[in-house]
Amino acid sequence: MEGVNTRKNSGGASAVAGATGGAPPRSGSGAAKRQGTTRRTSSSGSASERRDHLVKLAAELFARKGFQATTVRQIADEAGILSGSLYHHFDSKETIVDEVLSTFLTDLIGRYKTALEQEGDPRAVLSEMVRIGFSTLEPHRAAITVMQNDWNYLRSLPGDRFDYLIRAEDEVERMWVEQIKRGQAEGLFRADVDPKLTYRMIRDTIWVAVRWFRPGGRLNTAGLAEHYVTVLFDGLATGERTSHKA
Repeated sequence: MEGVNTRKNSGGASAVAGATGGAPPRSGSGAAKRQGTTRRTSSSGSASERRDHLVKLAAELFARKGFQATTVRQIADEAGILSGSLYHHFDSKETIVDEVLSTFLTDLIGRYKTALEQEGDPRAVLSEMVRIGFSTLEPHRAAITVMQNDWNYLRSLPGDRFDYLIRAEDEVERMWVEQIKRGQAEGLFRADVDPKLTYRMIRDTIWVAVRWFRPGGRLNTAGLAEHYVTVLFDGLATGERTSHKA
């Protein structure tokens, strides 16, 4: 996806696939070929699962301790392996957090694009985008927490490795702002509110919720989203509108 996964990544999925794919099977009996294929598939699947497990463990550590404070040794200790073994899967902890964040942003932007392709009215589209945002709080909790806590540090690292964070942020902002402006043009939204400021207030409400939302509470993420949509479009006050320009 443009703006999210366009950089080189020596520790990325393609590198792992290349390392675990193995050589073509030698000629021989059909049974031998099938047996060899089974072994390679099982080995590849096991390596992939092990790698995914390491990413999840590391993501939880990054979210809990902070990316800067988390060491490769701590990740390895959490996984019950030696530090050197971790380098069989990743060349650095930056590669791991890279995968955590890019996976989240790819999922988020892809789902936003799907909502936009439905071509509903702006209120329906924005409501769906709110639901999408809140629905990521559980599956991508660690990634969202890292983005909240370590955004400035990651952007300050040398090179352009994390420039995609800005590109993704700009793309998401454009999607939201365009829908708000479209709603204003169609008379569905108030014309006296600033589209960019409105988007940023919505954005911050959704992502900051990762700090206090806990699964199993009175509201799940779907209920949380519906409550927010109600407040967003129907407001809090009753009767005549009392807001005015300063």
